[in-house]
Amino acid sequence: MTHLYELARAAGLQIDWQDAVGAPQRVGDDALRKVLAALDLPAGSDAEIEDSRERLHAAQRDIRFVSADIGERIGLPHGFGAPGEAELRLESGETVPVRIDQDEGGLSILPVDVPGYHDLAQGGGELRIAVAPRRCFSVADAAAGRKLWGPAVQVPSLRHAGHPGFGDFGALAEAARSFAAHGADVLAISPTHALFPADPGRFSPYSPSSRSFLNILFGDPALIGHPPEASGASGGTIGGSTGEFIDWEHAIPARLQALRATFAARSDQVRSAVAAFRARGGQALEQHAVFDALHARFFAEGAGGWQQWPSAYHDPEGAAVAEFAGRHSEEVDFYVFAQWLATASLEAAQKAATDAGMAVGLVSDLAVGMDPGGSHGWSRRDELLTGLSVGAPPDVLGPDGQNWGLTSFSPMALKRTCFEGFIATLRAGLSHAGGIRIDHALGLNRLWVVPQGGTADEGAYLHFPLEDMLRILAIESVRARAVVIGEDLGTIPPGLRDRLEAREVLGMRILWFEREWDGSFIAPERWQRQATAMTGTHDLPTVAGWWRGRDIDWTWRLGRSSRAENEAADREARAHDRARIWQAFEAAGSATGPQPGPDDTDTFADAALAHVGATACELAIVPMEDVLGLVEQPNLPGTIDEHPNWRRRMPGTTDALLAGPRVAARLARLDRSRRGDPVSAQANGEAGGS
Repeated sequence: MTHLYELARAAGLQIDWQDAVGAPQRVGDDALRKVLAALDLPAGSDAEIEDSRERLHAAQRDIRFVSADIGERIGLPHGFGAPGEAELRLESGETVPVRIDQDEGGLSILPVDVPGYHDLAQGGGELRIAVAPRRCFSVADAAAGRKLWGPAVQVPSLRHAGHPGFGDFGALAEAARSFAAHGADVLAISPTHALFPADPGRFSPYSPSSRSFLNILFGDPALIGHPPEASGASGGTIGGSTGEFIDWEHAIPARLQALRATFAARSDQVRSAVAAFRARGGQALEQHAVFDALHARFFAEGAGGWQQWPSAYHDPEGAAVAEFAGRHSEEVDFYVFAQWLATASLEAAQKAATDAGMAVGLVSDLAVGMDPGGSHGWSRRDELLTGLSVGAPPDVLGPDGQNWGLTSFSPMALKRTCFEGFIATLRAGLSHAGGIRIDHALGLNRLWVVPQGGTADEGAYLHFPLEDMLRILAIESVRARAVVIGEDLGTIPPGLRDRLEAREVLGMRILWFEREWDGSFIAPERWQRQATAMTGTHDLPTVAGWWRGRDIDWTWRLGRSSRAENEAADREARAHDRARIWQAFEAAGSATGPQPGPDDTDTFADAALAHVGATACELAIVPMEDVLGLVEQPNLPGTIDEHPNWRRRMPGTTDALLAGPRVAARLARLDRSRRGDPVSAQANGEAGGS
């Protein structure tokens, strides 16, 4: 199998790897062949392997991209250039002469001291050079000498006066002002990527149609003086629900109705603003709007993604698509308008955050991939992996492994296109935010890819150009003056966290996982400084839910995998962990007094937030569910209908919820601990009801 393995490694596949507990694993030969076939590198015979190797090497020789750090000599790829004079065209348009030198390491040019994307030209050939600052924009850059904190919110869960169904960017602006008044400098949000407006069944923020555009359902009509009442969709109608759960089936059509009424009543001033936005958006915006119109057309006939459309509409630049766009220009205009409104509303939310005093403001969330049947897959499919789904091998977060049904960029396509799609995606996420969270940041190094129709354990790791992507991330972060958080949880390759840290990408340190070798909890002053301290994430139990054992309830009710032998053993282990974490809280001064019972979730939430606030981490982010002491988590990975994922609503408006005496005291203690002036547990943990 030597030739098969050589091809697999050349294609970036990792044959041998270690799982989350350090056990060695090897990808089976059949799985390798299936993944290679999906990469258009068939390996069913020696002849196929040889042909695939030759085509792969030819494609690699044609790559005309290289990255470097500012101040370092820039090595040129094999096959480009010759010793002698050349011309460097800077991103600014300035042209400077350079010399290509040769030594034992190959061809290179002197360091370039201007960050950006430049072009080296010689003899008709061109090479794109990305020159990066050595690190991303940091928390210290945003607020020197301070440790910051803020909540993480699911935008739809926010309650908003006049929009009772689900939260939008107007509700987000209100939440930003409310949390800023309590001392927060950061407001992390769930992904706001474009979904599928015509399909009310697609509301997961992590399965987008495109990551380059926004979810139009979050646009706030009130921003342009057209509140919901003016559209005739007031009260419960606009959202379709006023209860504990979002009724997406009715809420999405109702919100679209309100947006269409706003579109019909738009002023001349709004029309001019949309026209300018459309001109800036260019072909990419136009194609996305056409996609949404086409999707609405064919979804009504049962088509989920563009692959189920009539073949004439598969080509975004084909005659059938152009003819459709012409006949349905008003519909396309609506989707362009809706993108403009969402963009303006998100911009207003970030402005509300910074105007209220937040040092960072919004932290956007970049999903790891996208639905292959969506807008990006339709308009720029040559940038993406086809026939492969992104997921994760079995690990602590998902004992069964995960197949997310998503696609992502192809590593070879990234290099071939000089990372244009990746750059555009980052810019979209950073355009109206003071920071960005990279979901599954391990994907900057490698992604677990599963052949279409396969299970998670039939996959393999596919490597990505990590250093190139980190340099691009640094360029875009510094330009946007935005901090970067990388979700570095799961099966972590050796050395990756060190490489992320060197680039000032903040890792995520979760309360439940910060333990010593014997299972005891690490003291807060020993948490990593350059990281984000968190009580949990949207995929993990809330602090109240963990203390009560609600996650154990769900595990055994749904028959999910567990490391425990049975439910009784699971609950016994949790009781042991309760004792250990309370001891850690007492030792750190985060809690005093006897350990509360499992039903006393408020006392535990008080201590948990104080503990995370006291960590050495320069940033602390606490899910809003933990701020309020709620029991249920927003999402249960690996479920669709078994658990009400992405449906839960906050029990009140943000301003009212934060004004509750216990919640206000909880936040006051968190804020003081971040500012280096912690107060006693007794003084702040007994503030009455929430």
